[in-house]
Amino acid sequence: MKAFVFPGQGAQFVGMGKDLYETSPLAKEMFEKANEILGFRITDLMFEGTDEDLRQTKVTQPAIFLHSVILAKTMGADFQPNMVAGHSLGEFSALVAANALSFEDGLKLVYKRALAMQKACEMNPSTMAAVLALADEKVEEICASITDEVVVPANYNCPGQIVISGSDKGIDKACELLLAAGAKRALKLKVGGAFHSPLMEPAKVELSEAINSTEFTTPICPVYQNVSTIAETDPTTIKANLIAQLTAPVKWTQSVEHMVADGATEFIELGPGSVLQGLVKKIAKDVVTSGKQ
Repeated sequence: MKAFVFPGQGAQFVGMGKDLYETSPLAKEMFEKANEILGFRITDLMFEGTDEDLRQTKVTQPAIFLHSVILAKTMGADFQPNMVAGHSLGEFSALVAANALSFEDGLKLVYKRALAMQKACEMNPSTMAAVLALADEKVEEICASITDEVVVPANYNCPGQIVISGSDKGIDKACELLLAAGAKRALKLKVGGAFHSPLMEPAKVELSEAINSTEFTTPICPVYQNVSTIAETDPTTIKANLIAQLTAPVKWTQSVEHMVADGATEFIELGPGSVLQGLVKKIAKDVVTSGKQ
């Protein structure tokens, strides 16, 4: 069974999507439609911008979404997923690719999400850090022991790799304790703020209204969502999980494990980079992985 997976923030690169734009009339049409919806030429930033341009959350998120979704749509009959999943932002790409959400509505929600998250980041100086080679339970225990600052597990990426999220002071304190507990590394990431933590609550409030007033339909295949980690097809449940995702951890390890348990033997990553292929291989050694960008 084929599982198509879609990357999240951090996978962007200058020049992303340019080949698609130049070789596929459908891709060109969809990119131009996106420029119109967003009110600025995101294609210029994607194809010829700088790393700095692409690092702004309000550009990064729609850029990765567009690259991923347009790849899926230009595959035509070759895109026949038995299941889909996306990492954080990639969940929106997965939902549009699986026809649970229209391209236009998906793009509007992603842009709204990016602006709301950017705003939440500006309200509270916060960050994230990658923790390597420490048991999930130990990371959870250390985060829970810090009670005077916000610090929580945010991404369960693969066994031995968790990303934590929180206030600047909370992350500094946690990194110190995690290294003392035997983590190989506890490395602060270059991100705008504490994604998938309680500090994203203002963004969640803003986005929940937009998601609830958008029409979702039953997808063409099950979507394994970051929050529940299991196969979802009910539009109401999908919406609720999508809203919860902003302040809840991305349970990627558990999602992939459930996809494999449900029969996935091949994982195809659609979008920039190859991060998810690497993570999938660490979670499930025997599956076949490939990518399209």
